[in-house]
Order: sequence, then C-alpha cells, then structure tokens
Amino acid sequence: MSGFRALPSVDQVLLAVPSLIDAHGRQAVTRTARLRLDAARAAIRDGADGAAEAARLPHLVAADLAAAAVTQLRPILNLTGTVLHTNLGRAILADEAIAAASAAMVAPLALEFDLQTGGRGQRDDHLRGLLCELTGAEDATIVNNNAAAVLIALNTFGQDRDSIVSRGELIEIGGAFRMPDIMARAGTRLVEVGTTNRTHPRDYRDAITDRTGLILKVHTSNYRIEGFTAEVAAPDLAAIARDAGVVMLNDLGAGSLVDLSHWGLRREPTVAEAVAEGADLITFSGDKLLGGPQAGFIVGRRDLIAQINKNPMKRAVRLDKIRIAALQATLRLYRDPDRLDQRLPVLRMLSRPQADIAAQAARLAPQVAALLPDYRVALTDCASQIGSGSLPTDTIPSAGLRITGVGGDAPDRLAAWLRARPRPVIGHIRDGGLILDLRCLGDDRDLLDALS
Repeated sequence: MSGFRALPSVDQVLLAVPSLIDAHGRQAVTRTARLRLDAARAAIRDGADGAAEAARLPHLVAADLAAAAVTQLRPILNLTGTVLHTNLGRAILADEAIAAASAAMVAPLALEFDLQTGGRGQRDDHLRGLLCELTGAEDATIVNNNAAAVLIALNTFGQDRDSIVSRGELIEIGGAFRMPDIMARAGTRLVEVGTTNRTHPRDYRDAITDRTGLILKVHTSNYRIEGFTAEVAAPDLAAIARDAGVVMLNDLGAGSLVDLSHWGLRREPTVAEAVAEGADLITFSGDKLLGGPQAGFIVGRRDLIAQINKNPMKRAVRLDKIRIAALQATLRLYRDPDRLDQRLPVLRMLSRPQADIAAQAARLAPQVAALLPDYRVALTDCASQIGSGSLPTDTIPSAGLRITGVGGDAPDRLAAWLRARPRPVIGHIRDGGLILDLRCLGDDRDLLDALS
C-alpha cells in the first residue's frame, strides 16, 4: 500500500509539467497522465517500487505526448526510383502551384462568385478556359480524380444502358480499381467484345444495339500485351460510335499534355491528340504526368460536358478551392513549354540526365559511408520508372547508392531504421542490398541531414 502512496495525483502531475500543457493542451496531458498512473499502479502491484514509478511519471507523460504528436503524414525522401509513386503522394507540385494553394488557404476566394456581375459563378470556370486552350476541346469539367471522371461519365451516358469495351482493356489498377466494378457502380451494363489480345472493328459494330449508351476505350497504361495482337485505333472507334449515334469515351489515365519524347522519354498519347482523333469525351488525371494535385479532367463536346455537369453526382466529386488554385497555376505553366522542364518538378526529375545523377552519387558515397559506419556504400547504376501506370515497361537510366551490411537481414534493418528517421528515407531492396536511386533527390544536404 505504501508504494501506491508514493504516486502523485493527476493534479500534482499537471502542476509538475506546465510546459507540456502549453504545448499539448490540458485535456491531452490529463488523459495521458491518467493512463500513465494506471500503468504505474499495475507495475506496483507486480512488485515495482512506488517512488521509482513516481519519479518516472513526468518523463513518461512527456514521451507519450511527443510520440502522439508525431504524424505519419510527414515529408520523406523518395529514393525508390519511381518518380510518380502512388504510395508517396505522386506528383510534387511546382513552386507556382504551392504559392497559389497557400494563398487559397489564408483568404476568401471568388470560387463561385462572378466579380464582374456580382452573381454566382462556377468553380470549373477557373480551369475550363485553360483546359480548352491546351487540349483543343470544346469544353471541360473537373472532378476529384480520374476514377471519378470515368464513373460520372459512365453514369451520365450509360446508366441502364450498355457500355461496350474491349476485353483487353478491362484494366485493374492500384487499390483494387477494376473497370468492370466501376461500370457496375455507374449503373451501366458491361458488354465485352473481342478477346484478350485481339479486338477488331467488327466486334464493336456487331455489339451495338438500341440499348447501347457508349463505347469505352481505355488506355492500358499499366501493362502491355505484345505478340499476336490487334486493337481498334481511337479514330476508327470514334467513327464507329459516330455512325451509331453513341458516345465514345476515351480514358487516357495518366494523360499527358505534352509530347514526352521531346525530353527523351517514350511518347504517350497526348490529350490534344485524343481530342483531334474524334473522341466525344476524354478523361485523364491531374496528379500524374500533368504534375498537379489530385484531380480528374473530362474534356470534349460541349453538349456532353453540360449533361455531365447536370448529373447530381457532380457535386459529390467536385474539387475544393485549394486544388483548383494549384491546378490553375500548374496549367498556366504549360503555356510556356520551352521552360516546362525547369519549372515542373515531375518533368525535371524525369528528364534529369544520368550523368548528373551519377555525379551526385559519387559526391555522396563517401559522406553517406561516414554516417553509416556499419555498412558498405557503393555506387550503382539504377533503372528509374515514371510510375502510376505510366509507361510500365519503360525504364530511365539513373544512378544511386547500393548499401550492404553483415547478415542477410542487413538491408531490412537499414530500411527500417531509415523509415524511422525524422525525415524518412525510402529506397528499395534488391539482390541483398538497399538501393537509393537518386533521381528524385534535390540538394545533397537533404539526404545527409536525414541520415545525421
């Protein structure tokens, strides 16, 4: 019983830690103190010394509060070699987009207010003109991601009707997003045509009935079917849909606004090309190759966009002011394509020469070795990839550091230690070593400070 008497009351604990109350608030400190007192009583019942438990209380309360204040949602160093890493937040925003988003956070905006007339405006108007200018489309609308863009388009034109799609394009992407499931949620009936590897124009024509609402083409951005293959090109599919009087929807997925081959990457179909090829509607992402925050765009015929905007689902998937501001700033960068790779982080990382990365690796290797004395650090060639389903079979020559240690679990131990740093460092394990691909590393000090 004497051991329990050594423990302070909750009020006494609070009096001993005024700085914790200032930092975390009285309620949080009180709750933590009570939990720690309960734990101390349990320890005393098991034979612990009461005075010792009492002496530890302020430190344990402080440690618990500090641990609770640490967020998992904190900046990391992406040295995985995947530039657009879905699990790490995809695109890093341009400085202009960050500034615009910050401005939107601290003051009211004319989000849905027309400054000229004083009446109500439309939030999509802040982006509609830019999207039409950059893609050549008649009109555009914006939702919170590309899955929502596909969903609302299918629901608007395919609900209780048939949607025709090639079997070879029934994709599944990360997070168990399956096109057949999205179609079912949209209320449209899936009609598969062709086979896994070959689909012909006649397959689409034969499937069209008076129940057909639309024809869907899906860009297979996260896999390739090679060998004995055939698919119907978008212009031919648009003509088939036009002759039948049904909507042709082309889902580009990542959706690039520029020709990536200009920077030495294999070209992906651009949105402007898809518009020119005659698709009625095109959907694509804002946070992948475009390099902005998460968003989904639908561009195409004005009359069809108007119908989508009347869909009650539109309000449920609309964008907030912060992302609209960031997207507007990002899209404006595309008006100056000659400097795009200097101002858009995604393109700057993707177009970074291997020689530049190799020189950085050579500078860093001895300094990293000094910070990790129990490990061996060597230079290594790497193969980066775009990520997020873009050009899945293509890699980009890169360079980095290969770190090995004693014991078969050395790479796993080091990877766990790096993940636990105040600024976590994320690489990938390959062939018994931890690989840090430096393609996405900016300043050398970012890595050195993270390891210090």
